[in-house]
Amino acid sequence: MAAALHLKEKVRELPDKPGVYLMKDRLGRIIYVGKAKALRKRVSSYFTSSRRSLHSPKIRTLVEMIADFETIEVKSEPEALLLESRLIKQWKPKYNTELVDDKRFLQVRVDLQETLPRFRLTRIRKDQRSRYFGPFPYSSLLRKTLAQMRRQFGILLSDAHPQSLPDGRWRLYDDVRQEIYGHANEVTAEQYRERVDEACAFLDGKSHEWLETLREEMKAAAEEQKFEKAAELRDAVFALEATLKKARRFERDHPTIRPDADALASLQNALDLAAPPAHMECFDISHISGTFVVASMVHFSEGRPDKARYRRFKIKSFVGNDDFRAMEEVVGRRYRRLHEEGRNLPNLIVIDGGLGQVSAAIKAFLAIDVTPPPIIGLAKKHETIIFPDERKPLNLSVNDPGLQLLQRLRDEAHRFANTYNADLQSKKIKESILDDMPGLGPSRRRALLDHFGTLDRLRTASVAAITDVPGIGPKFAVELKSFLDQHSSNPAD
Repeated sequence: MAAALHLKEKVRELPDKPGVYLMKDRLGRIIYVGKAKALRKRVSSYFTSSRRSLHSPKIRTLVEMIADFETIEVKSEPEALLLESRLIKQWKPKYNTELVDDKRFLQVRVDLQETLPRFRLTRIRKDQRSRYFGPFPYSSLLRKTLAQMRRQFGILLSDAHPQSLPDGRWRLYDDVRQEIYGHANEVTAEQYRERVDEACAFLDGKSHEWLETLREEMKAAAEEQKFEKAAELRDAVFALEATLKKARRFERDHPTIRPDADALASLQNALDLAAPPAHMECFDISHISGTFVVASMVHFSEGRPDKARYRRFKIKSFVGNDDFRAMEEVVGRRYRRLHEEGRNLPNLIVIDGGLGQVSAAIKAFLAIDVTPPPIIGLAKKHETIIFPDERKPLNLSVNDPGLQLLQRLRDEAHRFANTYNADLQSKKIKESILDDMPGLGPSRRRALLDHFGTLDRLRTASVAAITDVPGIGPKFAVELKSFLDQHSSNPAD
């Protein structure tokens, strides 16, 4: 009773000015920080009997814990909002955290312990086994996003009732709904888990996108002096920031969630993509002084090399040194084939080069009459991202995870192209030794290589085996065998 009277006496002495108040428990610990347009009016509302029935259960619990309070007077309400934010971050009061996590905001819960994890809406964190996204203050937007994700990734929401099939697979829905059009309805648990991973990466990217939106709306509300709205948005920002930090810790402890989600989300934001680029392909042209011109294409799935999808190309349409024509040829060959086979195009195409190479890639799509997915160039000198449209070139921070992922993709394409180039050169150098064999013309040289397949097999062949080749007699076979033995340790070999 004495404590309550003491608090009411302190309230009467408060000024009717803006400021911040810090509620303390009996041990002197700060348990709540709030802001006020008028300190006396705001703080007194906690201790007025007539208002207690209007308080939520958590607010009533908070009031029961208050043993003392302090106030800090400021000049304006915007200053109070900024100070409140700084003190909450500094002290991390218990009831600020609990109230932020209150039932006002929806979250998405994915229980990764389930055989077929579903994406559910919740307002309460039920366990530590699940991955949570949010909280999000706009429930209608979140519901629309989940509906979009079901169509895009073929995932299960809370209304689904999958059926186990005799062969160990699962039928996700009773019928092939429009929401999963383009996705198999009968899958293994492992195949479905890949969809979950992609959807989690997408939702993680959306979380970062919405966080930036909330920050902008909070700033705008404060500038318009809508301070209650700004404070509500500020709470949502704090809650979402905390969730994203927890998500990063979750990813370290649960390897089923990809570690490259941050990089993919960063690329989505930087390049203004509809979703994180789960599947990316990069092209590189390799040649030396216009000879041995080849191209490589590497494929990254979920930010990691997918070597089964790597491809390499010999340039067929011309001879010489023209990177633009070479790029147009290989891009056209790659995606004409995917289009004719009805296979999906990647989410992002990266071209090793500048605007000329990117334009050549666009020209290839026009020639095959296929709508291209997002295409960018990565110019190596300053690691500049080049767009095919009116957007200005973009330079990301060297520490940006999205840029670092693009660099890994480009460097892998470069390595793969150079490896192919080196293989072709080595083969050509070996075969060119036969050019130096006196009396061996083009016809018999071709006959030897056709018969033995490689120069190494010809080297190890006996004289009798060499004479089996049409046009090669015993005497010339002995001379050829002696010639090859003499050149077996040639460094150029």
